[in-house]
Amino acid sequence: MSQITFKGNPIHTRESLPQVGMKAPDFRLVGQDLSDQTLKNFRGKKKLLSIVPSLDTSVCSIMTKRFNDEASKLKSAIFLVISCDLPFAQKRFCSAEHTDRMATLSVMRDRRFAEDYGVLIADGPLEGICARAVFVLDEQDQIVYVELVPEVTQEPKYEQALAHLRE
Repeated sequence: MSQITFKGNPIHTRESLPQVGMKAPDFRLVGQDLSDQTLKNFRGKKKLLSIVPSLDTSVCSIMTKRFNDEASKLKSAIFLVISCDLPFAQKRFCSAEHTDRMATLSVMRDRRFAEDYGVLIADGPLEGICARAVFVLDEQDQIVYVELVPEVTQEPKYEQALAHLRE
């Protein structure tokens, strides 16, 4: 369990974050076409997992657009944005904001992803959705970077995460 804040008020996640050096937990998430997507679907490339509460918030939108811009420069990596939004809302966001370089994935069918990655918010007004976090995985799905953003309304450390994709 980790403590973070939402608008300065303490909240907690349910589980612990996987650590650098660990094998990334597999997952079953939902793509925009309602298909199941697992970690195996993205095998063989470096991956950035941008985990956000909802694309329908300003900070999540800013974060997604920033990583989408970076994805055009790092063609050897896969950028995933993962949220609690329904795939229909994710698709609408991507269309409206021209964020076509990132795959959007939803936790709508299974919250185990949020538990396994230590980002499921356990209490407070955001209970039941994902905290803001960034994971970078290497080609063998080893975790090489982890950031649980300490304040839900703040952006992550973009350059630190991107540096691990460029190595």
